[in-house]
Amino acid sequence: MNSQSDGRACQRGQPRWTRLLTLLLSLLMAPIVLAQPATFPDKTLNMVVNFGSGGVTDLMSRELARGMEADLGTSVVVFNRPGALGTLGPGYVAKQAADGYILAVVSASVITITPHLMDVPFGLDDLTFVAGYGKNRFGLVVKADSPYQTIDDLVSAARGGKSLFFGSPSTSNSVVIFDLGSKSKSKFELISYKSGPDTTMGLLTGQVAVIAPNPPDVMSHLKAGTVRLLASASPARWPEFPNVPTLKESGYDVALEAWVGIAVPKATPSAVVARLEKSIQMAMSQPAIATSFLKIGADPAFMDGKAYTEFLKKEREVMGRLIKESGIPRIQ
Repeated sequence: MNSQSDGRACQRGQPRWTRLLTLLLSLLMAPIVLAQPATFPDKTLNMVVNFGSGGVTDLMSRELARGMEADLGTSVVVFNRPGALGTLGPGYVAKQAADGYILAVVSASVITITPHLMDVPFGLDDLTFVAGYGKNRFGLVVKADSPYQTIDDLVSAARGGKSLFFGSPSTSNSVVIFDLGSKSKSKFELISYKSGPDTTMGLLTGQVAVIAPNPPDVMSHLKAGTVRLLASASPARWPEFPNVPTLKESGYDVALEAWVGIAVPKATPSAVVARLEKSIQMAMSQPAIATSFLKIGADPAFMDGKAYTEFLKKEREVMGRLIKESGIPRIQ
């Protein structure tokens, strides 16, 4: 009797053990399910531009954001954090949460040039570079009524113990003129501005004698005839002004073009970085975005994060040697 009773009790208890085991397994699995990350992105991204509104970097970044929104299916909000020759924005982003939702627009010059000229609150190792997405051109521009009709006129005015003031929003714009001064044995003194348009206004109001702008900063003024392009400071002539020579063609070994890229805080997960890189590549492959860049006066391009990081490292060494050989002073 006892044996039969025990058997019946065991049969009756078996479903309870099965239910208990199922409950226990579900409880054990619950933390794993909760720990799985949501699909990135699942909310708005912020893009921090390191220069003021209306300049070439700002305009390029807004076009990139538009292209990324179409690919990511979420908003990419652009806001400006200018100052300290383009270093405040990246320095701010480097200290934010490493989740991929805040992006830094980082002009290559902030990594390759600026640290050789001034103290910078962050370095190459404080950020993860996602991709490069375009290049800027440079030129030398004076007011329409300036007495300097040629580069030779400009250089002569800055020789013999004299100096000329020039305006600049970034170290790349500054290096163009400092390098010209070094190689022509002339002297130029810097007045810093927060953006390209601010720098152009400095020229128009007579605060400075010359600037080394990017095309969007001066194109409307060039067309209106209120300023003049003396020379292209990049390897090629500006397509909008094919009759204006480059500095090299004018006898001065000075030429610069500058990449712009996107970075995130250092500890950002690799899968998130890869998704952002893919989105930037998709954006830059859109004909409408490329056309917008050309209208801005920038050259559309794409370089993946690994290649862009290596480019920055090598260019940092190259620019360091150039700055040292040219005797370009540190910015106080």
